[in-house]
Amino acid sequence: MTARIPLSVLDLSPIPSGGTAADGLRRTISQARHVEELGYARYWLAEHHLNPGVAGAAPHVLLSALAGATSRIRLGTAATILGNSTPLRVVEELGLIASLHPERIELGIGRSGARPPGSGRAPDSGTAEAGGAEARGEREDRVVDGLVVPAPRLSGLDRPRFAAQARLLGRAADAGDRFDQDVRDILALIDGAYAAPEGVPIHAVPAEGSGLEVWIHGSSAGPSARLAGELGLPFGANYHVLPSFVLEAVAEYRRSFRPGRIPAPQVIVSANVLVAPSRDEAEHLALGYGQWVHSIRAGQGAIPYLAPQEARDAPLDAGAQASVQDRLDTRFVGSPSHVAEQLRILQRATGADELLLTTIAHDQDAQLRSFTLLAEEWSL
Repeated sequence: MTARIPLSVLDLSPIPSGGTAADGLRRTISQARHVEELGYARYWLAEHHLNPGVAGAAPHVLLSALAGATSRIRLGTAATILGNSTPLRVVEELGLIASLHPERIELGIGRSGARPPGSGRAPDSGTAEAGGAEARGEREDRVVDGLVVPAPRLSGLDRPRFAAQARLLGRAADAGDRFDQDVRDILALIDGAYAAPEGVPIHAVPAEGSGLEVWIHGSSAGPSARLAGELGLPFGANYHVLPSFVLEAVAEYRRSFRPGRIPAPQVIVSANVLVAPSRDEAEHLALGYGQWVHSIRAGQGAIPYLAPQEARDAPLDAGAQASVQDRLDTRFVGSPSHVAEQLRILQRATGADELLLTTIAHDQDAQLRSFTLLAEEWSL
């Protein structure tokens, strides 16, 4: 049997239908405490903006609250999107938290590969870096070592929302092109080795010497995977949102790896899971996920997460269902033993050193129970 590797948690702070942003944020804090007691290794926060059903718009602020509410579990971002802030601001904010909570804080960096409309390059999700035939969807669904690897699904671009987000965040036109240098600047600022062009001493207090650990996250065999390998940084590969490219992303990272911050490649792979005592109950609780994903891909932003009966009352039509089928096919839903076996398949296929799990359910108790059941099955 494959060795049991650590499990960690990725949280978006989703808002349940009928709830408020405060409800979503309080659920995040209680969930972090819960999984810490269960033995999960890390608790990371995502960065999402202008989504009616997601409260996690400012992960650095929320991270500070989580650090004060927990005591042992490692905390971080997956990912802080460069282009939405400056390297110095990112380092200072995370460094401040790391100074107050030594050896617990991790900065996960994601590339904003998008430019505002009119800049000569079509906007993208900020995470999908694949190009060529795969980006055009010219590939069939496949199964690799038991793992479902679906063909890429093309979704429409919500240009008005994208333009508003880019403007409000102050995202520069060349944000994606600066990714390599921004990451190097972040590492230099943390190390106290930043050389300012003006020739003046620069010290990012309190980040220097804070023990802040840096990861790079990516969704394809693109710039993020290569840079993580070249700099000898740990890498996060995205199966839960863009499962089509996870194998290529991990392979590119390993091909590019040179010893740096770490001596050997280290990969964490994300997955979306929902566990219940029986498969029937899990599938009932999982209702609403298709509508939630479709709201994102259709360009309206993530909606508040529907209760199972609400989802039954508002089924997706055939076209909408097809547009999210890849996400439904790669979500691991079922009993503890079934989901654990799916995670072992994901581990074997990707060679992951750790798995990063995101779980969304309308009912908070069901969500917490999912983590409990899986922790018991995985022998955390």
